[in-house]
Amino acid sequence: MLKLGFSCTRNALCALNVVYLVVGMSLMAAAGYGRSFGILWSLSIISVVMAVGVFLIFISILGLIAALKQNQIVLFTYILAMMLLCILQFIASCSCLALGREKQEKLLSMSWEMMSNETRRSLEQQLDCCGLINSAEKQHLFRTDVNMCISSCRRTSHCFACGDLMLQHAAETLGFLGGVGLFCSFSQ
Repeated sequence: MLKLGFSCTRNALCALNVVYLVVGMSLMAAAGYGRSFGILWSLSIISVVMAVGVFLIFISILGLIAALKQNQIVLFTYILAMMLLCILQFIASCSCLALGREKQEKLLSMSWEMMSNETRRSLEQQLDCCGLINSAEKQHLFRTDVNMCISSCRRTSHCFACGDLMLQHAAETLGFLGGVGLFCSFSQ
């Protein structure tokens, strides 16, 4: 009877760690998608979420080894690492969900100003847009960017501002990452 209890616990722990492995991969994929889109490369939040995904994968592998070998020292280390990960994941998820549009615009403007003209043109071609954000404060920079734009949408009657497209994508990505991260931190 006692052997059946250990077997059930081991199987449950293995299944849980497989779920954590999948969640870690999905966090890394979502963060990689946000980063590859070219809008969130300067945000450290995405880097933290990616690091949490990598850490979760390593912890889940450690948990699988601990469950299969039934080693108490490895299980204790696994529990401590999961507690640390839970706290880190909760902080990163709250940061993703709390980042408002104004802060995103400010970070995006700072990133845009640091980019070279070549990087801006490449991003405009990739997203099929021109300029960053058409606001009163940045009107001169926006007009300069639109005049230098080589995107294919410029030949049509209307081009979207790249800032609007990137902010929309940022809101979706940050919301997804924050939601998944909160779910994972509470399920741990």
